[in-house]
Amino acid sequence: MAVISSPEHIGFTDKTSRMRAVSGLVFLVVCLMVALMYQAVKQELTLRSLKSNALRISNLLKSKEGEIVQIKTKIQQINEELLPINKNRDEMIQKKEESAKAKSEAENSLQTCNKEKAEVDKKKVDMSAALQKIKSDEEEQKMKAQQEIEGLKKQILERDKSLCAFVDSGIEEGRKLCGIAEAPK
Repeated sequence: MAVISSPEHIGFTDKTSRMRAVSGLVFLVVCLMVALMYQAVKQELTLRSLKSNALRISNLLKSKEGEIVQIKTKIQQINEELLPINKNRDEMIQKKEESAKAKSEAENSLQTCNKEKAEVDKKKVDMSAALQKIKSDEEEQKMKAQQEIEGLKKQILERDKSLCAFVDSGIEEGRKLCGIAEAPK
C-alpha cells in the first residue's frame, strides 16, 4: 500500500477550499470553546448557589439549635416551678384527711341538730303561711310592674313612630333606626 498524501486525495483541490476547511475547523473549535465556557460558568453559578444555600441552612440550623436550648431551659424552669405545686398538693391531701375527721364530728352534731329541727318544723308551719302571703303580694306587685312596663313600651313606640316621620330617608343611619328598607331614588 502506498501512502496517499497529495491534496487531490484528501479532497482539497485548491487553496481557497483549504482555507474554507481551516476556517470551518476554527469556527467549530471556537463554538466548542464557547460551549465549554458556558458550561463552566453555569457550573460555577450552580456551585455558588449551592454554597449560599448551605450557608443559609447552616445558619438556620444554628438558630433552631438555639431555640431548642431555650425550650430545654424553659422545661427545666417549669419542672422547678412544679416542685412547690406538688408540695401544696401533699398539704391539701393532709387537709382532706383532717376534713374527714371533722366530718365525723359534724355527723355527731347533726344528731343534735335533728332534735332542734323538730322544734324548727313547728315554726316552719307558721313561716310558710307568712311566706304565702308575701308571695301573693309579690305576684300582685309583679303584675302591676308588668303593666307599667307595657305602657312605657307603647309610649316609646309611639314616640319613635312620630320621630320617624321627620327622619330623612336619604340617610342610611336614619333608615336603619326607623326600619326603612331602601332609600327612595
